[in-house]
Amino acid sequence: MNRQSADAQVMVSRDGKRTITAEEFDRLFDEGSDEIEDFLDWDNARRPGLVPKRVNVDFPAWMVQALDREASHRGIPRQALIKMWLADKLDEHARRAARNAAE
Repeated sequence: MNRQSADAQVMVSRDGKRTITAEEFDRLFDEGSDEIEDFLDWDNARRPGLVPKRVNVDFPAWMVQALDREASHRGIPRQALIKMWLADKLDEHARRAARNAAE
């Protein structure tokens, strides 16, 4: 089990037999070492902010047909296309807002 000591700067391996500092862990990660696997608990890993939340959106039939054509052309499901386009638009909006705030 991955756990940190009270110091919070030392990581203990899943088997409890080894410890490394956070700096050592970072170095191993940066080097692409597989050794960090001993210190990761993938069963309890979390990705903050990526928990899906279901929303319902009603689209006119012509829009669904256009989405389906585009999704088919790209070889992806309609939902993936919608998520991809929304993410692109939100990123674009955030960049524009940051640019305007800097002016």
